[in-house]
Amino acid sequence: MKYDRIKKDLFIANRASFVNRMDENALAVFNSNDIFPISADSTMPFQQHRDIFHLSGVDQEESILVISPNSKNEAHREVLFLKETNEHIAVWEGEKLTKEAAFEVAGIKTVYWLNQFDTIFKQMMVEVDSIYLNTNEHLRADTTVQTRDDRFIIKVKQDYPSHQVRRSAPIMHSIRSLKHAIEIDLMQTACNITKKGVERLLGFVKPGVWEYEIEAELIHEFLCNRSQGFAYTPIVASGASACVLHYIENNQQCKDGDVILLDVGAEYANYASDLTRCIPVNGRFTDRQKAIYNSVLHVKNEAQKLLVPGAIMNEYHKEVGSLMEAELVKLGLIDSTDIKNQDAAWPAYKKYFMHGTSHFIGLDTHDIGHWNQPIEAGMAFTCEPGIYIPEEGIGIRLEDDLVVQKSGGPLNLMGDIPIEADHIESIMNS
Repeated sequence: MKYDRIKKDLFIANRASFVNRMDENALAVFNSNDIFPISADSTMPFQQHRDIFHLSGVDQEESILVISPNSKNEAHREVLFLKETNEHIAVWEGEKLTKEAAFEVAGIKTVYWLNQFDTIFKQMMVEVDSIYLNTNEHLRADTTVQTRDDRFIIKVKQDYPSHQVRRSAPIMHSIRSLKHAIEIDLMQTACNITKKGVERLLGFVKPGVWEYEIEAELIHEFLCNRSQGFAYTPIVASGASACVLHYIENNQQCKDGDVILLDVGAEYANYASDLTRCIPVNGRFTDRQKAIYNSVLHVKNEAQKLLVPGAIMNEYHKEVGSLMEAELVKLGLIDSTDIKNQDAAWPAYKKYFMHGTSHFIGLDTHDIGHWNQPIEAGMAFTCEPGIYIPEEGIGIRLEDDLVVQKSGGPLNLMGDIPIEADHIESIMNS
């Protein structure tokens, strides 16, 4: 890992939060992700399952965490199972966690090697009536690829058919959506790295540059600052491509007079940042581009004020829609007749602003959380309104990462990244 070691206090606190929500006389199991194959002997770079990382800090393949808070054997109330290293592995793959190092990372005293799992796990299961199993219940999850957790669930149900099964996902959605102070610091670091990438670009972009060259400048800056790279596939969309919400080809030349939509963010220590900025290729917005830009910025500034404890996301998105409707009328994109005749299920403003305004962010870019429960202090969201006008070849979206506070507006983790149109022009032309 490139990142500095995280204080184990975070993972100790996260496990305590999970235990506080467990039923009595139960245990919970969390598995690492697989290393996913591509073809031949090629694989994707390993990325740890966010749940086991959240609870242990272990960033290593073939790891298992078992939490059994009521175990009569105190040593078995928190247990890590790790891949045992040897000279061959050390030569070919490098360092793996020792038992001593695992304690320093996770704060878990009991560590066994993976080949002991079946024996120890059977001893632990005899003591409990139920088991928490981990499934991906994100609303937009694609679960077609079988994971280590999926295979483990099949085996547990075969080997222990009399045990009751509980779902870990609802608990994880609750505790991961509430950010610990250490997590907020890590997210701030990711945002600070993203800021350095944006500042690099404002001195680099000019007519004739290619979108992939912009992507290359960003990844250079991210890696130089101990990030693993992009938190998600970057969008570098110039001109009309900015009207394609998930444009990722990044293969066009940026033309004089166009605006580039940059939806990019660095990760740090598995934590995501998610930023969108729009910059003029030649360093100056046209009057029309600036008018649209300022409308989006107005909606964003007003929308983020609504991210307060007690708010409901569905109602929040409706309020943002009303803000956007007023701006689109001012811009001449819709009128009173469009609004009068609109379909309530797809309001008139959706023609130019067709996506939601906010999503949870944290260990995942689209992080987990309960969408139908009131917002709480400590939750982190993006705020990203946009206006897309294909017939004019203009797409503007602006996005920051915010942490909800007990009172007042949210903490903006990207508050010092240039966003005002005049400020961006000033930097580009300095």
